[in-house]
Amino acid sequence: MVEQNTEAKLKFLLKKEKIQLWKPPYTDHQKEAGTQHLEALSQRFSLLLGLPVETVSVAMEMVRAQAVMRGKNNQTFRDTSEATLEILLPRGPQEVKKKNFLQTKLDITGQELVDRIMEQFGVKNIRLIVSGRTLCVDQRLDQQEVRNHSKLMVLMKSEEEEEMKNLQSVRRTQRGFEILSERDGSESDSTPILEIADQRGNLLKIPEQEKKSLILAMGLHVKGRTLMKKKKYDQALLHLLQADTHFSACGSTLLSSVDNPAVLQLDVVWCFWALESLSCLEDGRSRLQRAELCFHQSYGAQRERLLSIKGTSGREDVLYLRLFVLQSLLSYLDGNDAEAALLLTQAEALRHRLVPDSEKMALLMNLGFSEREARLALRDTGDVEEAAAHIHTHRQEREDVRLRERQMRKRKMKAISSLVELGFSRKDSFRAVEEAEGDADRAYSILCDSASVQNVNNNNCEISAEKIQQLLYLGFEPSSCEFALRLTDGDIHQATEILLEHQDLHQPSSSSSSSSLLGSPQGPSTSSSVCVCVYNVCVDDKEVVNEALEDLPHYEDDYLDVTLEEELQLINTIRAYLGQQAPPTQ
Repeated sequence: MVEQNTEAKLKFLLKKEKIQLWKPPYTDHQKEAGTQHLEALSQRFSLLLGLPVETVSVAMEMVRAQAVMRGKNNQTFRDTSEATLEILLPRGPQEVKKKNFLQTKLDITGQELVDRIMEQFGVKNIRLIVSGRTLCVDQRLDQQEVRNHSKLMVLMKSEEEEEMKNLQSVRRTQRGFEILSERDGSESDSTPILEIADQRGNLLKIPEQEKKSLILAMGLHVKGRTLMKKKKYDQALLHLLQADTHFSACGSTLLSSVDNPAVLQLDVVWCFWALESLSCLEDGRSRLQRAELCFHQSYGAQRERLLSIKGTSGREDVLYLRLFVLQSLLSYLDGNDAEAALLLTQAEALRHRLVPDSEKMALLMNLGFSEREARLALRDTGDVEEAAAHIHTHRQEREDVRLRERQMRKRKMKAISSLVELGFSRKDSFRAVEEAEGDADRAYSILCDSASVQNVNNNNCEISAEKIQQLLYLGFEPSSCEFALRLTDGDIHQATEILLEHQDLHQPSSSSSSSSLLGSPQGPSTSSSVCVCVYNVCVDDKEVVNEALEDLPHYEDDYLDVTLEEELQLINTIRAYLGQQAPPTQ
């Protein structure tokens, strides 16, 4: 990190003074270093940077050599179409960092590149990450945005059996959430389904296709976070990058008002740091910018939107803490020590405020509250009594939402059953009830006006006068008799059962209405974040669905319940690199 910081500072000064190290007098015509001029420049810059001359000289030669090589590689690419790729190999704790390059045409497949890297660098069982995405082995490089001077991060696969397990994990996670995202609730009451809700548990209305993409993205993100907690950062990164792809496919205006995509970007950059892939932090820089913009859109520039919805921003401030720490890291790597120190100071102050007092934590836990509840409530309030009241209020709100949703779902299922008994398909009935927001009268009208009912009205089924007379003899209205027979394809017994249960049944028309089956539903509210809620969870016969459900957190604010110990480690690391004499944060 120190070398990268020094090189960044030198590049800034060189650019400012418009000095081109790859040209004379700093580089001669044989591309060798102009030693005398470089030494003079190093001495002058060492005074400006306050660094030893030796340190600046080494960094200066490194920058010069890189510039010369880049120019040479650019010429090679123009002449032969062979691109130069920087290969970011994993290294052990004691290994000296060095840059590795490989030249190749860009019309080869990802698998051919993998084979060449394994042969040239003596590594086995690898996968490649480029521009924040996993390189597909069956596609050409130039079809995957691989360019001259692209950087490719190498992730080592584990043993074959374990690797197959890892690949299966991504595929199974994706398949599990694909199955769940395709379920619309028209199945049996015992079948698990997923719904998108705000942080208070209120269901959100989202276009069907975007809902599927959102469930896939959030499901893969949840799996990635689960792996991050286990320190399996390489596996986590694969899930997170896949989640990012699905978030990008959502295209919903909803994403501009929620924090889920921002949290994902923070997690991806954190994995880059944990895997010591500092060169990938160029991609991390744009990700942090996206995260910050998303937070501003979701919470408001001064958290005003968040405050208006929740009354406090304490627990969400942990996300800003991680953002500040990662921004400080990138600023340091860019050679901007002043900005890095400023951001680090902000992070330290925020962490000091967010770490709850141990005595207050103990008091709340002695009252019967969980550690999670105590920690989050103290971040919101800072006071034991207020925190206790806050927890009680939060519990009651959660229970109210759950009760309301259970009641709403029960009423919807009753309406669906009634419509099915009228002869409509379960899937059509469900969609109509959803479109009518639980209003059975409207759902019935929707179905009656739909093409499927029109097809029933216009079908070629011959309804015999004899069957109509049998129903008329039982005292039913003529129009109801004919309609019931058409709904049941002329089955006299089913028609009789329908007419007995729904004596107001009549032939639908564009202006028809029916008696009320359900009361008016309560519409959903919006908030600053969305989560996945599970309804009617039971033993499912598909293992992939069960595995997907197992990874779902029990609480919608699980991603905010962090101890901040990892943030502290990075804070102290950056503080040490900055060379400031302030003691480590406790």
